[in-house]
Amino acid sequence: MEIKRKASWIRNWLIGLAVVIVIAAGSFFWYVSDYYKATAAAIKALQSDGSVTITETDDAITFAPNGKDPEEGVIFYPGGKVEAEAYAPLLRSLAEADLLVVIAKMPFHLAVFDADAAEAIMEQEVSVQDWYLAGHSLGGVMASSFAADHIDSVDGLIFLASYPSNDLTDAPFSALSIYGSEDEVLSRESYDKAQAKLPDDYTEIVLDGGNHGQFGDYGLQEGDGTATISALQQQQQTVEAITAFIGNSHQQ
Repeated sequence: MEIKRKASWIRNWLIGLAVVIVIAAGSFFWYVSDYYKATAAAIKALQSDGSVTITETDDAITFAPNGKDPEEGVIFYPGGKVEAEAYAPLLRSLAEADLLVVIAKMPFHLAVFDADAAEAIMEQEVSVQDWYLAGHSLGGVMASSFAADHIDSVDGLIFLASYPSNDLTDAPFSALSIYGSEDEVLSRESYDKAQAKLPDDYTEIVLDGGNHGQFGDYGLQEGDGTATISALQQQQQTVEAITAFIGNSHQQ
């Protein structure tokens, strides 16, 4: 009788555990299936032309300037639950400024599941001498995590509405932070606390009228502020800031 009771308890425990796992898995896949998708304008920006050649794999999208062999490259980590393709207009513009730009496609559209995505990209693009890591929102946090673990492989760090997760105060590279004045998604408390983790060579740029979501093209982000400039204007100002930052870093 005792053995039967014990077997019954174990069976019930296993059934309960299985139910919990099924519910947790269902909740996870429901969560990750609801993500921000690229707009038609972003998809259009993925077409190669005389200025930029765009190649796409299961893991990344590469924007390469035609007729150039860039020594500077940018690896971009997308924001949380945002389709990588949504950043095509911004990244295409960077490539038109003679930079090799690669955006990593993240598992479940969350950079936390592949913070080391930049490593494989660096190994593949052997012609690039100077690598700059960039990321939007959660992507910037995870890009900083990679940079902290690969100090000698990174020449600069670029945050778009983001901040570092690791202590980078002794990092040998410079950092650039850009965010919009109307951003209501970025946690200013977390952002302000993270300033103490940044390298000494650090620049902050606030885009007057910009918001959180307009670094990409995926529509209005829930909880975001209303921008008073267009997405095109926000992205143009961002490209100008990034190219100036890389130009200055390369001269040092």
